[in-house]
Amino acid sequence: MASTASPGTSTAARPKIVVARNLGPDVVHILDRPDLEVVAWPSQTKPCDRKWLLENIVGATGVLVMLSEKVDAEFIEAAGPALRVVSTFSVGYEHVDHKQLSQRGIKLGFTPDVLTDAVADLSIMLALMAGRNVGETTALVRAGEESRLWTSPAHHSDLCLQWPKNSWSPFAFCGPQLSASAIHPTRTAGFLGFGRIAQATLARLIPFGITHCIYSGNPSSPENTALNAALVDKHGLQSVRRVGLEELARESDVLFVLAPGSPQLRHVVDESFLKNMKETGVLVNTSRGTLVDSDALAKALKERWLWGAGLDVVEGEPNVSADHPLVNEPRCIVLPHIGSATTETRLGMATTAVKNLIAGVFDEPMPAQVKM
Repeated sequence: MASTASPGTSTAARPKIVVARNLGPDVVHILDRPDLEVVAWPSQTKPCDRKWLLENIVGATGVLVMLSEKVDAEFIEAAGPALRVVSTFSVGYEHVDHKQLSQRGIKLGFTPDVLTDAVADLSIMLALMAGRNVGETTALVRAGEESRLWTSPAHHSDLCLQWPKNSWSPFAFCGPQLSASAIHPTRTAGFLGFGRIAQATLARLIPFGITHCIYSGNPSSPENTALNAALVDKHGLQSVRRVGLEELARESDVLFVLAPGSPQLRHVVDESFLKNMKETGVLVNTSRGTLVDSDALAKALKERWLWGAGLDVVEGEPNVSADHPLVNEPRCIVLPHIGSATTETRLGMATTAVKNLIAGVFDEPMPAQVKM
């Protein structure tokens, strides 16, 4: 697929596009067309080299990037005046200076909706893993040395040997149940942000017997009471309502962080927020690491302000080392940002990103364009 043309060369009849990753045979055939000159970074696993990218985007009409590629003034200047579209293989676009693109009339494509189901699935998985102490219990099975386990609802700790030497006890490994029960017949799911993924996550919680849904929203916009009523009818819930952050933290049995990663929301989940959570509460973040103050969460887990946390994102990722306080916290499940990592979803994202790119190049309607 990759063109052998020299950087900056292109014919008027064939717009030049640059793809900053090998997208694999299931997608690359879409670009195999005579009216395009395609230059592609050859590796699927190694991030595109910045020097290579800046050299090869000269004269490009369209560029497809990953989260690892920073689209800034340097990038736009290097591409030159022919650039019409940047397509990102992601739903987020914090790596793109969209103001610069907007000022120059350059379109931006992204991949929303495609990953809704995959992220919602993972959100439920993390809620279950964090509540049922999967970090501690899998460590017990895997480790050949002593592990510290919490063996009663009162959080008293016993020093237990690895699994074969561990004696059964009535409350060993117990954690809060996600589903409703005779002991807790009402369960409240909270959402910090209530967009597509949050609503898909709520739908997956219904079979667990969730009875109430609360969520936070943009304070500058009115509450959508019609949506609330529709969700009550659709899912048979007792209530759906928008609340303030303090009530969201205080009332949620499981709280899903699914807001966009804007600068205004940095560390919205901070020490004061976490102190308001239930001791049996579970926090899940599958959105952006910057929304949660990592130091505050590590302190909260250590001091048992809440039960546990499941994180697919951490501030500063991927520079998260083995000695990171959240990685070392037994009640915290940390995954390396794999929310969209199903084969079906990634193929869908790649296909949408390529179609956005082609549509932008030929000035056709894009499947998913960021409104700037």
